[in-house]
Amino acid sequence: MENVLTVAQGSFKLNRLPQRPRELLRAWDAADEYLLNYLAEEARPAPGARILIVNDSFGALALALNSFRPQALSDSYLSQQATRLNLLGNDLPEQQVRLLNSLEEPDGVLDWVLIKVPKTLALLEDELFRLQAHLAPSTRVIVAGMIKTLPASVWKLLERLVGPTTTSLARKKARLIFASPDPARVIGKNPYPVCYRLEGTDDLICNHANVFSRESLDIGTRFFLQHLPQRPQARDIIDLGCGNGLLGLTAARLNPAATIYFVDESFMAVASARDNFYRALGTQRDAVFCVGDGLSAFEPDSADLILCNPPFHQHNTVGDQLAVSMFVQSRKVLRKGGELWVIGNRHLDYHVNLNRLFGHCTLVASNAKFVVLKTARKD
Repeated sequence: MENVLTVAQGSFKLNRLPQRPRELLRAWDAADEYLLNYLAEEARPAPGARILIVNDSFGALALALNSFRPQALSDSYLSQQATRLNLLGNDLPEQQVRLLNSLEEPDGVLDWVLIKVPKTLALLEDELFRLQAHLAPSTRVIVAGMIKTLPASVWKLLERLVGPTTTSLARKKARLIFASPDPARVIGKNPYPVCYRLEGTDDLICNHANVFSRESLDIGTRFFLQHLPQRPQARDIIDLGCGNGLLGLTAARLNPAATIYFVDESFMAVASARDNFYRALGTQRDAVFCVGDGLSAFEPDSADLILCNPPFHQHNTVGDQLAVSMFVQSRKVLRKGGELWVIGNRHLDYHVNLNRLFGHCTLVASNAKFVVLKTARKD
């Protein structure tokens, strides 16, 4: 797959994360190209314009606009790391782009806010609430996306939280939405995080906007919770792809002597897991919270048990590349005899990859929709 983006601002070599030997997907889409060409040919931001880029998947927008020294806000560690690596790969200093996570505030009042529409509408809503203090009547807000990712609800959200909108013509199945901040708008209070009582417990579970199944316990996690193992000898247990941390929280109760590690590439997920864990168990219980690229920061032979509910999409792309990367990392991080437990939809066939990587795989439980699998490192 080609990896050179050529737009009015120049040509940039771009790679996705996680990296695969024969990558079939580009690190940008037609909406990135449309937005960049519109900015260069029609909008023409003034030199020194204060630009915020939101949800830039792998740094395409940040690299093309690096001369403005933009701020780039994302909930994805992988997106941020890809931006760093792509800057380096194009001989651009990392300082050209100020990377912010989704819970951090950008600086000052902005001239331009450039948003790639995220997969989750709730994340866009939360982002627009958080940006209110940085919008002026003169701020130009542009939302870019492929037409299939721009339902009417996106328009309605922008009109409610920003102001009047207009749209571009479609180009290569992509479209731009222009929103003009209305100083008279009354928007109310940000509804996130969302909280609910975990069924059968007194636990209050609170989730930021980009956390999967933020308003209730999802059926996959419910099924997995019924089958989590007790391992009295376990010292280190990892909740990999932790989301709101329910697997790790339950594992902590089942295995009171273990240290629990919560790992996710979403800043909002790890923040939610941290809050939920300490609210339920207090700050005296040992736990570590890690935002990162799976288990890349963990030492080999450092875990006794890994629990994993892998994501099967990255941004708007469906696939098993993240799950496979997690399985590969798990094999390196597990101690000899350490176990990996995985839940997945039946159709995803995770057992094929687990058998290939570990040499064996056992079905723990199944229902009409999900399977719980386990494997262990033997060598």
